[in-house]
Amino acid sequence: MKLPTVKQLRYLVALDEHCHFGQAAEACHISQSGFSIAIKELEELLEIQLIDRTNKSVTITAIGKLIVTKARLCLNELEKLVDIPADYQKPLSGKLTLGVIPTIAPYLLPAMLKGINTEFPELKLYLKEQITSLLYDELISGHIDLMLVALPYEFKYVEVLPLFKDRFLLAHHKQTLWLNKGKDLLNQLKEDSVLLLEDGHCLREHALSACKLLHTGKINRFSGTSIHTLLHMVNNDLGVTFIPEMAEQSVLLLGSQIELEAVNEDSYREIGLVWRKNSSHHGEFRMLGEFIRACVASGVGELSNKFAKPIT
Repeated sequence: MKLPTVKQLRYLVALDEHCHFGQAAEACHISQSGFSIAIKELEELLEIQLIDRTNKSVTITAIGKLIVTKARLCLNELEKLVDIPADYQKPLSGKLTLGVIPTIAPYLLPAMLKGINTEFPELKLYLKEQITSLLYDELISGHIDLMLVALPYEFKYVEVLPLFKDRFLLAHHKQTLWLNKGKDLLNQLKEDSVLLLEDGHCLREHALSACKLLHTGKINRFSGTSIHTLLHMVNNDLGVTFIPEMAEQSVLLLGSQIELEAVNEDSYREIGLVWRKNSSHHGEFRMLGEFIRACVASGVGELSNKFAKPIT
């Protein structure tokens, strides 16, 4: 059986990224004519049409997209194959691309990265911040190696390593009109009082579920695009919101009129690492996960999550 060459796979991935023969050829340091011939030869080898060609644009066909995804994964594995001798001697060394969701990145990463740089100086960690659904697509397509996200979330074809619990705190103005103070804070919230992130942010669904606010009139119709936006609104007493406890030390709260209240022990999200099933680096990913868990549990650097506990 004749197989595609590494160059052909690289050229196809480049064409998918640039959607332009000339730009893709330039990125691959080859003439446009040579690039076009290589793509055509790949189509003939696979006996399928990978590209819809017009005078003005280049479009990858539906089956071409599937081939591109597999090609990218193959190239990633080939790159990792070359790193195996070094990695065998030095775990967590070389390049690693980590996706992180926006409701974790600004609070966990600063201290975590300091620790990683000290503990694993040979590791070249590249970060990508995006919502869970888009990170999952990038993980499956091979654009990133693993992701740090909030659970639960419905995934397929992956391994999940839960790390710790991140409890929810109720954020409100010091003299808020939206909350009747009492023992059961959740039942003291007034109608339309709760400000949440827009759909697509898993923090919204986790907060609703963990704080038992599904289908109630207490949820405001406004949806924020970030915790930053929500806290600004809370600081002006336009409502209350729920924030993860890892955001407790956020600079956004310094000098503000916001107070934080613990909700209850059962109101939390789980933070975990996720990678492709059967990855050859699963041992290293677990090592990284254990390191992150230890950082949080010990309160290293800026982390002060006093409720952080391993998932049992």
